[in-house]
Amino acid sequence: MTTHTTTAHVPRAIVEPVLAELRAADDAGRPMNAVTDTEGGAPLRCCLRRSAPGERIALVSYAPLRRWAAETGAEPGAYDEQGPVFIHAEPCQGPASDAHAFTLNHRVLRRYSHGGNILGGTLVTPPEDFEAALTEAFTDPEVALVHVRAVEYGCFLYEVRRP
Repeated sequence: MTTHTTTAHVPRAIVEPVLAELRAADDAGRPMNAVTDTEGGAPLRCCLRRSAPGERIALVSYAPLRRWAAETGAEPGAYDEQGPVFIHAEPCQGPASDAHAFTLNHRVLRRYSHGGNILGGTLVTPPEDFEAALTEAFTDPEVALVHVRAVEYGCFLYEVRRP
């Protein structure tokens, strides 16, 4: 996962070699089906920005907690979910900044323990401070990471790990 250092809580994009794996076969075992995005606006998890019209993208199944658990030895059990994410069909430059992406969408923070269990969630609504909500989430020493999710469909947008 890519990390940046300007903000206290760093959004982590999906990066190579994970992207290469997802382009070969996603976390549900399906081959990638790339399309040309004619409208733009898809939330890309590889570079944490919205797609532009004409870009080649793919919607793939991704299991973020499973991949984190493989790194840490956590046992998420039934919390090991997979869901749809948009990525570029070819390698990209990654995030251009360390700012929290998709600011109009990321309003749900789901906290996970070091063992991979859900510890709770928070709906962050304007004018609440998103950075302050992340700080609050990490005041609990049991919190190992936070998934930032969209309100609309509950989709995984990116993760934030303990600073």
